[in-house]
Amino acid sequence: MSALFNFQSLMLVVLLTICTCTYLRAQAPALIDRNKTGVMGLFWKAARIGERLSPYVSIACLVMAFQLIMY
Repeated sequence: MSALFNFQSLMLVVLLTICTCTYLRAQAPALIDRNKTGVMGLFWKAARIGERLSPYVSIACLVMAFQLIMY
């Protein structure tokens, strides 16, 4: 089943995208910061979400991890 049709898989993809973009921006800021508009701007926005809401994103990652382990 595709991640678009399964809510749990969709949330997992979104969380992994946010975490990956935040990590890449911490390691190489020029890589993410140069694309603030267009389709690549989604990765910049995901990095900003990960930076500003990091406690909530980490809690969501933990909840998703426990849910996947129990499922």
